[in-house]
Amino acid sequence: MKPKMHSKTKVKLSSTQKEEELDQIFLKVKKLIKKYSPPLTETSLESVSRVNKDQYGLWSQKEVVIAGRVRFAVYFAGIIRQKGYVGFYFMPVYTHTKIKKVFHPDLLKLLKGKSCFYIKVWTPALEKHIKEALQAGFMEYRKNKWI
Repeated sequence: MKPKMHSKTKVKLSSTQKEEELDQIFLKVKKLIKKYSPPLTETSLESVSRVNKDQYGLWSQKEVVIAGRVRFAVYFAGIIRQKGYVGFYFMPVYTHTKIKKVFHPDLLKLLKGKSCFYIKVWTPALEKHIKEALQAGFMEYRKNKWI
């Protein structure tokens, strides 16, 4: 009798392999976000955020009024390298809630809270979904003259 093969067998990664995988995810998402600089800029607002090897973010440095309040910068997107995941922070999903309708369901499954996606595994499909989300968010910011 032929033994059953389990196609969904998970391979356990060592902590070093997992760290390296998360480092690669961080770099890949950073590259996708960085395509929007310029016109968006890396944060230079020390009190709001810091830029280091484990964190990266883009802002619109334009004075705008949002919900009746003047803002001198508007956060667009960023990433933070955490212990077990890469946090992809995407403000358009928070400021323009209808934008979720254009997101692929696989990307929305990673949404934790209002604007942070937890990325633990990288796939070509996920890369495509993030590219589409960034483009849709950028177009919304441009439409609202936040850029």
